[in-house]
Amino acid sequence: MAGLARRDRFELPEPVRKFFEGDWEVPAFPVEEYRDGTTMVVKAELPNIDPDKDLDVTVSEGVLHIRGERREQTEHKSKNGYRSEFHYGSFTRDIPLPAGCSQDSVSASYNDGVLEVRIPVPDVGTSTTKVPISRG
Repeated sequence: MAGLARRDRFELPEPVRKFFEGDWEVPAFPVEEYRDGTTMVVKAELPNIDPDKDLDVTVSEGVLHIRGERREQTEHKSKNGYRSEFHYGSFTRDIPLPAGCSQDSVSASYNDGVLEVRIPVPDVGTSTTKVPISRG
């Protein structure tokens, strides 16, 4: 073994590794979920989206579905030339809703790059029942 060279482990830079392996832990877009009284609120950051053409929000079988497509075009002009870049991509996110939600009363709004979906949640209350313990 005297003549063998030791090879150090080669690590790919993080962006390259994510490109090849995929970054499955990171969702397609940030989502915040919280309760506002008897309403479940879902907020999603979706900047530069035309909600009329590029966004579809549906509810079926107790799941909120957010689907869309992002289209971006950038242009770089200089005295030495012109470069144009296009970026396309679709995204989707499924969010389970609490039991008993009525899909007929769901509302959505889009303002300043943030989608807000409001879902009424029935107030089931919290009742406690004392369970007797028998001795054997």
